[in-house]
Amino acid sequence: MQTKHPFISIVCPCYNEEEVINHFLKSITKILQTSKKTYEIIFIDDGSTDNTLEVLIESKKNYEHIKILKLSRNFGKEIALTAGIDASIGETVVPIDVDLQDPPEIILDFIKKYKEGYHVVVGKRVDRTSDTFAKKFSAEAFYKFHNKISDINIPNNVGDYRLMSRKVVDEIKKLPESQRFMKGIFAWIGFKTATVEYKREVRVAGKTSFNGWKLWNFAIDGITSFSTVPLRIWLYIGVVISALSFIYGSVIIVKTLIFGVDIAGYASMLTVVLFLGGVQLMGIGILGEYIGRIYIESKNRPIYIIENEY
Repeated sequence: MQTKHPFISIVCPCYNEEEVINHFLKSITKILQTSKKTYEIIFIDDGSTDNTLEVLIESKKNYEHIKILKLSRNFGKEIALTAGIDASIGETVVPIDVDLQDPPEIILDFIKKYKEGYHVVVGKRVDRTSDTFAKKFSAEAFYKFHNKISDINIPNNVGDYRLMSRKVVDEIKKLPESQRFMKGIFAWIGFKTATVEYKREVRVAGKTSFNGWKLWNFAIDGITSFSTVPLRIWLYIGVVISALSFIYGSVIIVKTLIFGVDIAGYASMLTVVLFLGGVQLMGIGILGEYIGRIYIESKNRPIYIIENEY
């Protein structure tokens, strides 16, 4: 029988993970039973197109602590994670992916740190040899760039895998934005934080649903959610271009007064026009990214829709 108020809530967003669910459940329940703490495991089916939901419902027959939320469509991992956190009732909450790349056994270390008085205990990947070079390089580049232009510092090689106290979770649930970058939200919340280091493993089965395009859009969401520097940059670019244009115009006027009218070349004129046009379009694009976010937030739609609970 499920505990009314468990000590720990495990939150697991799922999208087409039918191959790994049973592996994950065997591993995570063993660790949770070792901890001798009461627990619940919340799976969020984020509009999977395979048999993820069916596998979860079947697994519920053998694992009584499972709670399943089926979203009405694919809302994305950040929103699915939000739905799971909102549904959690544990004293502590641990988001974790079901692919077992983040080892469940360090949850025991999370609990130890929590007992020492930390509200947040993050897992830091000190060994990412299981990831491709492109993924490691792009992740490191993103964290460095984000932290340089944002007031909120996101620790490098720290993902969603962490333990959070109920106080932290309650504060997260107060945040109203629908465009959610959870790593930034976790960092923005603050609170006393400890770190547990671990080695990132390879997936036990299945394939990741993330690709280069999704990661790129994810990075843009992260940057525009917690920094207005990209907007400010275009002010500086505009000032520099205006200053250069003024200097160049002054040179032309002086040359004309001294040497007479100079016949300008069409190639140089076309180059300048195309350059300024490109700069303007990039500026409009960045401005549009922020306006788009304002537009979406202004609709005040629900962040997610739960089709069914099991």
